[in-house]
Amino acid sequence: MDAAYKRVNGNSGQEAETEQPGTGQRRRGSMYLEEETNKKSEVISCIFSLKEEVGALAKGLRLFEENGINLTHIESRPSRMDKDQYEFFISVDPTCSQALDDVIEGLRTQISGHVHELSRNKQKDTVPWFPNDIQDLDRFANQILSYGSELDSDHPGFTDPVYRTRRKEFADIAYNYRHGQIIPRVEYTEEEKATWGTVFKELKTLYPTHACREHNRVFPLLEKYCGYRQDNIPQLEDVSRFLQSCTGFRLRPVAGLLSSRDFLAGLAFRVFHSTQYIRHSSKPTYTPEPDICHELLGHVPLFADSSFAQFSQEIGLASLGAPDEFIEKLATVYWFTVEFGLCKQGSEIKAYGAGLLSSFGELQYSLTDKPKLQPFDPDRTSIQKYPITEYQPVYFVAESFEDAKEKVRKFAATIPRPFSVRYNPYTQSIEVLDNTQQLKNLADSISSEMGKLCEALQKLK
Repeated sequence: MDAAYKRVNGNSGQEAETEQPGTGQRRRGSMYLEEETNKKSEVISCIFSLKEEVGALAKGLRLFEENGINLTHIESRPSRMDKDQYEFFISVDPTCSQALDDVIEGLRTQISGHVHELSRNKQKDTVPWFPNDIQDLDRFANQILSYGSELDSDHPGFTDPVYRTRRKEFADIAYNYRHGQIIPRVEYTEEEKATWGTVFKELKTLYPTHACREHNRVFPLLEKYCGYRQDNIPQLEDVSRFLQSCTGFRLRPVAGLLSSRDFLAGLAFRVFHSTQYIRHSSKPTYTPEPDICHELLGHVPLFADSSFAQFSQEIGLASLGAPDEFIEKLATVYWFTVEFGLCKQGSEIKAYGAGLLSSFGELQYSLTDKPKLQPFDPDRTSIQKYPITEYQPVYFVAESFEDAKEKVRKFAATIPRPFSVRYNPYTQSIEVLDNTQQLKNLADSISSEMGKLCEALQKLK
């Protein structure tokens, strides 16, 4: 039997209170901060699976009854992992947490269940909760840590009531969005398009000489198919569809700053949480938070490259179920790669990090002799301190995206978690590799792919 125990803070899947986003050309704070403790009452639920046989469910539920646990909700579905099993989702009274430990033990011993404890609370010997299905991203997409429709007093748009109202319109779009929906189109104002145009024009002059070849290869395609122009701000839905056709990556609107754990979890499903608003027109070359210029000009082009997409997803997969201290390390690796990474291309060094490719000033600075350059090594990179309000004094240089991906995989193998994971693109779900059936399924999949490889090689001879 396969079982999972989940304990999550607050109202699971419901909107959290908003505060305020951080990172862009000149940043107030990292986009990948540790999540804050939710003060709301704890909600406890269990997911476990049983073999499809007479009396199996009754035997499992009897364990809850014998331990005096009040069930508040129950639902079932066929298991996606084993066709001979059913999965059951049960919510219980939050006062039953101690008694629930006895039920978990009973599932293990009396019903031969294999149990993982998954929790958003940091508790001893538990694995932090993580999404198993792409729709699970709905559960935390609105649990932003900062900004949203509110602004700090030193934000360029703080005293502008029109801008603040506009930001709320964008926040409402993100709050109401759910997976599978079409991202609402936005009618940008002439002022907003002028701000975009200023940033677009300046950066485009630097890309041929400063950006990596992958970025420069994709950028003309974005101009051709997604409306990338100086006088037009592309729509997230159009860009998302383009990315899906290239690498399977997609965009999801977000109102503000997500925690490190939640943001990286999205990457595991090839989902990038993107803002839709734009910086204040009074300072077009500055933003204290990620805005659409940062997302579309910095991030998007590389997500259309297969090697970079796989590299980004590896970081996301490594984060699932990782202890808090490793989330911090992975977030730092992300900072020095996807945000501020440099890479070797021939005899030159080029920029591929979005924080560089969306910042006219730092893009130029990063390729001078002023900063210190070091080879990318996840063990070393993950503990490197960095400033968030000034240009980086240190950058890490990758040999290639393939090399960086393999190094991240090896680094992920050192993360202490009692299982491995893989992404199933057919079901858009995470498969936890913790039992023989899962390993058999993986082996069958690999065998099928190897057969296709051998057949193709024979035909090439």
